[in-house]
Amino acid sequence: MEKITDKIAALPPHGTYFSLEFFPPKTDMGTSNLQARLSRMSRALHPLFVTVTWGAGGSTSSRSLELAEICQRQLGLTTCLHLTCTNTSQRVVDEALQAAKDIGVRNILALRGDPPREHEYRSEEQEMEGAQKLVWAADLVRYIRRTHGDYFCIGVAGYPEGHSDESCPVDQNPVHDLPYLVEKVQAGADFIMTQLFYDVDAYLSYVGLVRNYREGVLGTIPIIPGLMPIQNFQILKRTTKLSHAKLPDRILRRLEGIKGDDEEVKRVGVDIISEIVEELKRVTVTGPRGYHFYTLNLEKAVSFILERCHLIPSSEPDINEYTSSSIDDAEAPPTNGEHVARLVTGVSQPSQVSVRRLSSPHNHVIPLDGSPTRHPASLLDTSSRAITLAISHGVGSLGREATWDDYPNGRFGDARSPAFGEIDGYGGPSLHHSPSTAREKWGTPESRSDISELFKRHVMGSLDQLPWSEGGLNEETRVIKHELCRLIEERGWWSIASQPAVDGVGSDDPIFGWGPKGGFVFQKAFVEFFIPEEDWKTILRPYLSSPGVAPDVSWYAASCPLSPVNEDNSFESSDAASAVNSVTWGVFPGKEIVTPTIVEEVSFRAWVDEAFGIWSEWERCYAPESRSRRTLQQERGKCWLVNVICHDFRQKNRLWEILLSA
Repeated sequence: MEKITDKIAALPPHGTYFSLEFFPPKTDMGTSNLQARLSRMSRALHPLFVTVTWGAGGSTSSRSLELAEICQRQLGLTTCLHLTCTNTSQRVVDEALQAAKDIGVRNILALRGDPPREHEYRSEEQEMEGAQKLVWAADLVRYIRRTHGDYFCIGVAGYPEGHSDESCPVDQNPVHDLPYLVEKVQAGADFIMTQLFYDVDAYLSYVGLVRNYREGVLGTIPIIPGLMPIQNFQILKRTTKLSHAKLPDRILRRLEGIKGDDEEVKRVGVDIISEIVEELKRVTVTGPRGYHFYTLNLEKAVSFILERCHLIPSSEPDINEYTSSSIDDAEAPPTNGEHVARLVTGVSQPSQVSVRRLSSPHNHVIPLDGSPTRHPASLLDTSSRAITLAISHGVGSLGREATWDDYPNGRFGDARSPAFGEIDGYGGPSLHHSPSTAREKWGTPESRSDISELFKRHVMGSLDQLPWSEGGLNEETRVIKHELCRLIEERGWWSIASQPAVDGVGSDDPIFGWGPKGGFVFQKAFVEFFIPEEDWKTILRPYLSSPGVAPDVSWYAASCPLSPVNEDNSFESSDAASAVNSVTWGVFPGKEIVTPTIVEEVSFRAWVDEAFGIWSEWERCYAPESRSRRTLQQERGKCWLVNVICHDFRQKNRLWEILLSA
């Protein structure tokens, strides 16, 4: 019995259940570690089902299907595959549905996806493959029913605060959405899963609207509320902005004063989501009561919430019966030196848009080879569920190992983490804008100087976004805005991420501070930028490799992977492949050194593909034969992406002296 609706119907009328969402990691090592995490969570938590996200335009299709197969076949979890239909081809949809059948997946969450592109901006390949025949989620639901009958259980999205994007000129309003929701259900949808929310009143109002609409036409379909545990303040702000979800003032007030301390934010976040669950429990519903959690590939916070709210099916002794020592004794890691560990942490992302450092509760131990630590199979097979849950909570040395990446740091975190990358739960390069909005923001660049002007305006504060950013400069980046502007004006190099050098400022510093009180923070200056290939090969690379400069810097560089000029996707680095550069660290009372931000080869390589993919998305906002599109294509093909780190954090101007004198 693998259909979600059948499993819900089999529960007692007043029963409860929950589901968990995961997204395909951006790296192979992240996938390996997620598999270990999924295995542990499935044993400890017993979700009714799990969902696997699908990247914009099918950009993560192979990785999404791989993860779905791990969940469905290897772990025996009832799996629901997300599927989007806009900006992709009917062929991709057909292949995805057949692949889902082949691996035993019988549940699809049918979504529209990113705003559809206008007809004139579609590629010839998309036209030939039949793109845009499926434009809306209702089209996708109808298509699945027409081609596969009732084989799949189909879910659709609901928006408690209304759906909003540039393709719909009407203001965000759930009442406006209801006819479209009815169309999706009448097309064959079996359940509704809501967008994340933190405003309980908005959700309850939405449920009332749905149940009472047109004399109850949606009166019995299951509605599953979507909840996202609060991992840190930056992720919270980013996800609510992307999803247009409101953060009630009472929640913001609880978090504003502690937003620089990740431990405290996560602790209070567990309280907040647990309170939301308890509030929802007090509302009368018909049939079993469900909750869907957007995990962001992390386990600690959701495990705490599920236990605190008594949502985990109970069959074993309480977790509190076990101490750290008993857990470590129950499943001792191998001591034969098979895995050499190093200490790293991951928290927030440094960039020209958002540079904020957060704290970590302990050292995070991960294997050098990137694989999850392998405990003896016999011990894993016989371990009690309560012990497994305690490990998910981070109890004991095994728990600390299991939750080593509990403080994600976007693309500047550790690439071995399942949560590595810009966390929005969907993956794949995306502008998060419709073509019309992109053109409104960035105009119609027709020359290299036009592009330079956009970067300069962003650095100087008159342009709030670039394709690689989601907001204006923060206070930290403003400290080096003149240096960044010189890099653009004098060298024609376009920066997309950077941070200044910092030498031991207090953790309460209003610009650079992060973490618990009484600490000190440090930063190495670095900058990441697009540079013409000729400048890189004839000017900057030789200079960075010269005897007077090489000891002071590390660098990573790669050509455009989508360029016919650089078909081999050239990659170069000053460091060995295993090297890891900690560029932000902090010391705090009662803690070992915390290093939230790193730059290393695996994460840089993953970002190169995404960065140039975003550039390609920008190009497609313009008509195929337009001068703007040709200009952007030509410049992308000629560029390398380079990251330069200056190790002398006590000399705040050293990095800029090097780059501007090359």
